[in-house]
Amino acid sequence: MGRDVPALVFTREDRRRYREKMHTCLDVLAQMLRESTFESERPQVGLEIELNLVDENALPAMRNTEVLQAIADPAWSSELGRFNLEINIPPRQLTAGGPGAWEQAIRDALNHAEERASAVGAHLIMIGILPTLGETDVGEAALSGDPRYKLLNEQIFAARGEDLRITVDGVERLSTYADTITPEAACTSTQFHLQVAPRQFADYWNAAQAIAGVQIALAANSPFLFGRELWRETRIPLFEQATDTRPQEIKAQGVRPRVWFGERWITSVFDLFEENVRYYPALLPLCDDEDPREVLDRGDVPQLGELTLHNGTIYRWNRPVYAVTDSGPHLRIENRVLPAGPTVADIIANGAFYYGLTRALVDEDRPLWTRMSFSVAEENLHAAARDGIDARLYWPGMGEVPVTELVLRRLLPLAHRGLELAGMDAGWREPLLGIVEQRCVAARNGALWQAETVHHLEKAATCDRREALRRMTMTYMDYMHLNAPAHTWDVD
Repeated sequence: MGRDVPALVFTREDRRRYREKMHTCLDVLAQMLRESTFESERPQVGLEIELNLVDENALPAMRNTEVLQAIADPAWSSELGRFNLEINIPPRQLTAGGPGAWEQAIRDALNHAEERASAVGAHLIMIGILPTLGETDVGEAALSGDPRYKLLNEQIFAARGEDLRITVDGVERLSTYADTITPEAACTSTQFHLQVAPRQFADYWNAAQAIAGVQIALAANSPFLFGRELWRETRIPLFEQATDTRPQEIKAQGVRPRVWFGERWITSVFDLFEENVRYYPALLPLCDDEDPREVLDRGDVPQLGELTLHNGTIYRWNRPVYAVTDSGPHLRIENRVLPAGPTVADIIANGAFYYGLTRALVDEDRPLWTRMSFSVAEENLHAAARDGIDARLYWPGMGEVPVTELVLRRLLPLAHRGLELAGMDAGWREPLLGIVEQRCVAARNGALWQAETVHHLEKAATCDRREALRRMTMTYMDYMHLNAPAHTWDVD
């Protein structure tokens, strides 16, 4: 969905042609997986961070157009809401440049953007859900001006035929309706990319699915939505509901949602793209001029535009990505489960844990996914989103255990081993995974700090919830710029 699309009205002929082109793309992809060489000798990692914009009082700032013009950097782009931006950090090899190089590059880019944004009256904040965001901030007027978002909104509601219902039962309860998809813009994430050889893709994807719950529990950072304290990672149920194209009757028939964990372990990346075509009607049936079969037959690399556009409208928590660069076609996994923030130090630590742990699990003689049901992996994800770092998760050989115990006893050693296999020595690993270790020892993360700080302010400062959320957000931004990991933050 990063590509530009025009404002259109789609015809039945458009949809028929698009379906035919998707099936052609799928056939060509299958042939490429059998015969073609994918770039994988020098695998790279990548990172996208979605951010919120606020004003001087930490309230939502609907200024992304002006801020993007001020930043004037192609690495930055709009997101769904006018209060959102996204930065795409250039890909790199995992061990390139030294232990602090990636972190410094990210901080430099964010600091530069903050300086430019402040000149037009806005500030950047990395947080899973902006705590000061209200229901009135996510109406149709908050939708970004790019035509692709308006078109996506129209197509989702045309498929659904009724308003969205958003219901979350947590510490408190939220039940509301929305007549646009803009509530999805409340969900701002960190997305880790991992380039993978086709023959290893299924193992890496299965590993990523198996640890999704652990990732969320450790890094939860979204406890508030529209003034209510809900789940520790409220982003998960909000995102699942805010882009749902299914009315209740279609849900009852077992039709798959567009935000989807999946339903089985896979044996090939082809499984995921084939499911996309088989299960999901097109939201944006835009056909390219390219004939992918003709391109492949003459020895060139097809873009598979229809297949990749369709893939971008299906929101798997671990999404397969096919892309073509100057070095040829490649496959990668886009890990989408984590919220933005709280700090760059936390994000880099989360990345090290993810990259190291998946590598170690793929290297095991007996794969984890042969010892763990897929449904349990999904249950872990929702338990982690609900309870955060206090969650109890199931793990083979351990049963249901506190996630902090699971990580300290079993998973951190595996993450160290995986990073070592990737060529990262102990001098690099220790500072990165040490943040995850201390987060578990303290049993504290961004979500817990947010909730405790708001409760403290409500009690000690005798202010209402709205003001407590605003003050907490201001303090959060101060800590974010200090770049001290969230488990070290004081509750003021």
